[in-house]
Amino acid sequence: MNGCPRTTGARALLRLCAQRGLTVATAESCTGGLIAKRLTDLAGSSAVFCGGLVTYTNELKMRLLGVSEEILRLESEVSPACAMAMADGARARTGADLAVSTTGFAGPGGGNDRDRVGTVYIAVSSRERTVCERFLAPVGSTRAEVRRLAAARAIALLCEAAQSSERQVDR
Repeated sequence: MNGCPRTTGARALLRLCAQRGLTVATAESCTGGLIAKRLTDLAGSSAVFCGGLVTYTNELKMRLLGVSEEILRLESEVSPACAMAMADGARARTGADLAVSTTGFAGPGGGNDRDRVGTVYIAVSSRERTVCERFLAPVGSTRAEVRRLAAARAIALLCEAAQSSERQVDR
């Protein structure tokens, strides 16, 4: 399989990025560093992983990632616009080739008319583009399950971005 299988996503992502000469960074809110943990649990991750930011408050989203006050005021911190700004900010500030971000409602509280508990916006930023996906954990998922599933999906989206990235190591 050329992609990142579900059970070995982090390992496959690191291998793919190493082969293509790509680096990765994270900007996490509701996943609280779980994506970075999954990557750094693996030996050799330092060749690919630049670092990560856990920006749980809006103040840190603005100060560390450059998310605009306007996005937070008009769209909210749980929105595609915020997720994309977080990913772009992480990539710009770390110098990584790819960056992923997560922001959402892990539960048990939170949610609103637009986004129920279990909604996580996951964005991936590359030099070519920034994309965002609205991830929905199954209804009734626990907080830990929402976070675990969102982190796994974020790693899968990073794999897709790495596969389509233009940068490759010259061989």
